Amino acid sequence: MAITYNNLYMDLRQELRQAGIEAATLEARELVCYASGKTRQELTRDARLYVPQSVEQQVRALADRHLAGEPVAYLIGEWEFYGLPLDISEHVLIPRSDTEVLAEKAIEFVSTLGECRVLDLCAGSGCVGLAIASQAPKARVVLGELSEGALRICRQNIRRNGLSGQVVPLPMDVMAGPPAHMGEFDCIVSNPPYIPRGDIAGLDVSVKDYEPLMALDGGEDGLDFYRTICRDWRDVMHPGTRLYFEVGIGQADDVLRIMRSVGFGDIQVVDDPAGIPRVVFGTLCESV
Repeated sequence: MAITYNNLYMDLRQELRQAGIEAATLEARELVCYASGKTRQELTRDARLYVPQSVEQQVRALADRHLAGEPVAYLIGEWEFYGLPLDISEHVLIPRSDTEVLAEKAIEFVSTLGECRVLDLCAGSGCVGLAIASQAPKARVVLGELSEGALRICRQNIRRNGLSGQVVPLPMDVMAGPPAHMGEFDCIVSNPPYIPRGDIAGLDVSVKDYEPLMALDGGEDGLDFYRTICRDWRDVMHPGTRLYFEVGIGQADDVLRIMRSVGFGDIQVVDDPAGIPRVVFGTLCESV
């Protein structure tokens, strides 16, 4: 029986809601748009038109995969972050709205600097560094990432958002310390792996079975990357460098203490929209 685009979208949204998916409205729309090859505006325009059977079948198949745990961003190969369209693959974490708090706070600082250098460590898709570059045109941004698959996504996203003259991706192993001849940065941002290793098995299927393990595993207590960045990346900072971290639930105080112990001052904690401490940042004051 033929069905209109609007009714297909409504049916799918209801199915996702019944499965307990909070973002059912967004995800239903994205799946229908992807399967039909339509933009959001075109989907609205064509809402009363009938859906070709092949498109309906593809939507239903994608919905089944999503209900089994596969994230929509991996199904459609893209997602939006801070207003930027981004390519996404299984090599990178899916950008989340919580992380926009990290980008927003860094943008507030970088926008006061004029010409400056910014380093996004553990860049993944490049979402944070690209958001900063898009809002601070005088900033020069380096995306540091170990995974070659993630670096490939970074390069795609730089081109997709027209930021090739402002942003460069470079291979970096955070745990090995900074490469030689990096120079100093005025701002460093990082959303590092922070899940305690023993907690990974208990994560939701959509995370533990699909998102890259190397982007999740923060060591035994989840704090390995925070310690290493604060301790071993001092050579690419100067007094006045601002360091911004995203942190997991319950980690803000630990990260604050780590930063304070190596000479960061004016340390602040910022909540995400759910009221969870999500960002910790401070300014490098002196050597200790």
